[in-house]
Amino acid sequence: MDIPKENFSDWYNAVIKEAELCDLRYNIKGFVVIMPNAADVISRMYRLYEDALERKGHRKSYFPALISEKNLEAEKEHVEGFAPEVFWVTKAGNNELEEKMIMRPTSETAMYPMYSLWINGRCDLPLKIYQSCQVWRYETKATKPLIRGREFYWIEAHNVFADEAGVLAQVKEDMETTEEMIHQSFGVPFIFFQRPQWDKFAGAVNTYAADTMMPDGKALQLPSTHNLGTNFAKVFNVKYMDDDGEEKLGWQTCYGPCISRIFAAIVSIHGDNKGIILPFHLANVQVVITPILRKEGADEVISFAQTITEQLSKKYKVVADFTENTPGFKYNFWELNGAAIRVEIGARDIESRKAVVVRRDTREKEFVPFEDLPKRIGEIGEEMNKSLREKADEWFATMLKEADTLEELKSAVENGGGFVKVPFCTDELEGESCAEKIKEECAANIRGSRYGVNEKPSGKKCIVCGKDATTYQYAARQY
Repeated sequence: MDIPKENFSDWYNAVIKEAELCDLRYNIKGFVVIMPNAADVISRMYRLYEDALERKGHRKSYFPALISEKNLEAEKEHVEGFAPEVFWVTKAGNNELEEKMIMRPTSETAMYPMYSLWINGRCDLPLKIYQSCQVWRYETKATKPLIRGREFYWIEAHNVFADEAGVLAQVKEDMETTEEMIHQSFGVPFIFFQRPQWDKFAGAVNTYAADTMMPDGKALQLPSTHNLGTNFAKVFNVKYMDDDGEEKLGWQTCYGPCISRIFAAIVSIHGDNKGIILPFHLANVQVVITPILRKEGADEVISFAQTITEQLSKKYKVVADFTENTPGFKYNFWELNGAAIRVEIGARDIESRKAVVVRRDTREKEFVPFEDLPKRIGEIGEEMNKSLREKADEWFATMLKEADTLEELKSAVENGGGFVKVPFCTDELEGESCAEKIKEECAANIRGSRYGVNEKPSGKKCIVCGKDATTYQYAARQY
């Protein structure tokens, strides 16, 4: 790697290629092959996220990838939101289908007709189901591997409750799960925004989304959670018989962490000019043993390195590099690929009974007695995870800005980007025209108001129309 991270787009493309995360040569635009180096990490992320959902009462199912046109069109707002970007299936072999089908862009219209069959009484609630799957959307904007494409890998959780209180509690739980997984476990900072009414999920009452910031100052949406109210329940007849004998509509939520996009955020935020850096528990190689081989004593070093490898492999994911490449080549190769800790073993180290241990994130070296290696590597792994999270948080704080005029906003997004807090007239539908003006003049989008933070403008005017500001909204350029 010889591309500075400050040139983020080129750096990202180089990492994707040189670390063999994706192969872009698949011959359908917007689709990439996720290679083993990325797929292994994504699989771990899936397991961790699924465990978190299951601890909180969700159960796993698998629903078909095809959805009937009739189901999609049942919910008016939903079809208006998704019809322009669906992939249609119109033929089977040489036969035209009597009814067109779509490849799922999301699964509300696949799952909820089944929910209407599964739910009878209040005893069937809450129903908390998730699936891990792919979805397909005909993305018309410029695509970027794992960040924005036409196929992505995610988890979607769809829940039904007896009343609005259950919905609101689930939205809060989804936010807590997002903090637990994406920030605490993966080290990626974000802000939870309540999307304005013109930008909410099609068919939802309210949408809340966790947005992170990429190194080039552009926002990237990570999980969103949606309060669907009873909108879909009315359409798909999701009802239950209450204890008083009255039939009532179910209240629903859905939650969608895109695992492949979260992986892109991890690589982008934690990586450096040498390549990728991963949290210790996600790394494909937690420990790389690099024997320092000289002509004299090489057999002894190799034998000793093999013994250490076997010992550490009982607890960690370990690779020993016995290739004939120079030590410098080995260091660069494993740093590019995100090996978390390097253990160097040479003849002198065997004599001193201490290995040279190097952290991937800081490249700090220390000498560790061989017998202490298993314990010390675990400690360094925990230190790495904490350090990566804290470093990301510190950087993220520098990406929060403020502006009171369109000129200030334009200057902010053109000079480093970030989330820019602006006084705004309203987050209701009538505010959309001001949001469009910001998009036209500043090439920025309104992301929403900061959820859970009491930010009310006093004596401020809307940055666009000049009316009294009733809310602070955050603007940013986005992927």
